[in-house]
Amino acid sequence: MDYILLIVGLVLLTYGANLLTKGCVGMAARFRVPEFIVGLTVMAVGTSMPELTVSTMSALRGSSDMAIGNVTGSNLFNTLIILGICAMIRPMVFTKENVRRDIPLCIAVSALLLVMALYIGEPNGVSRIEGIILFVLYIAFVIYSIRSAKGDAPDLEAGTDDGKQAEATMGWGKVLFFIAIGLGGLIYGGTLCLNSATAIARAWGVSEAIIAVTIVAAGTSLPELASSVAAIVNGKLSLAFGNIVGSNVANILLILGLSGSIKPLTMGGITPLDMWMVVGSAVLLLLSALAIGQRRITRFEGALYLAVYVAYVVVLMK
Repeated sequence: MDYILLIVGLVLLTYGANLLTKGCVGMAARFRVPEFIVGLTVMAVGTSMPELTVSTMSALRGSSDMAIGNVTGSNLFNTLIILGICAMIRPMVFTKENVRRDIPLCIAVSALLLVMALYIGEPNGVSRIEGIILFVLYIAFVIYSIRSAKGDAPDLEAGTDDGKQAEATMGWGKVLFFIAIGLGGLIYGGTLCLNSATAIARAWGVSEAIIAVTIVAAGTSLPELASSVAAIVNGKLSLAFGNIVGSNVANILLILGLSGSIKPLTMGGITPLDMWMVVGSAVLLLLSALAIGQRRITRFEGALYLAVYVAYVVVLMK
């Protein structure tokens, strides 16, 4: 039965991702803002709902290490696995704003979590005050992103102009319907995949620690994976990248901010290696975007991202 539910969940993820992509492109056309901004805000928050649910419930139940572990694991999965897969499908091209503003912001937010969790206060973790600070910073981040969108250059993806003209004819009712149904399919499909995969892993004798760090984190990131791959396949590179960057920022500022505000979070079994890996993956993204001089992640670099994640999991299993 678990295998059947896994398949059903994957089908829901696929259809939900396609509908969400169409709805977000239509919204970008309606608001006349870059698709990246819609991916950074609407799509990112929507696809981060599983992480928000898991982390908030974990905090309420006193499993604060699960709340922090879910966020760190999801951010690593987003950057190394999802961007790696997307780059292997189609090289990821960045705008100047991505390299100058968005990626450094992701590094700064990751470093802030590292400092708060490891070096400020006792015991190590996120205090209630720090949680409130993170949440306020997320509100400021959203306001800044929307305001700065007016000065961004238009998307330079193949077929973007034609796509926007086509989506501009989409009524608001259709846009909101696609987004709502798409998110519903992603979240419910992701939940089915997560629960069935966890049950299958336990049946195979996989330890609870490995399940928490890998399957739970990957399972809550399935909406980001499905929506980003769908965006890449449809030629919406900036939408896919905005979804990943926005999700990573939302995971730290919004999700840990809310979770920490509800109840102080402690590190538990989360190690400094996990925290440094989150910062390192964001730095790797910046180096990758700058190394070639063409503001892109090549297919080779995408494969390298996947290899780094696999190596990290192997280290965890030792």
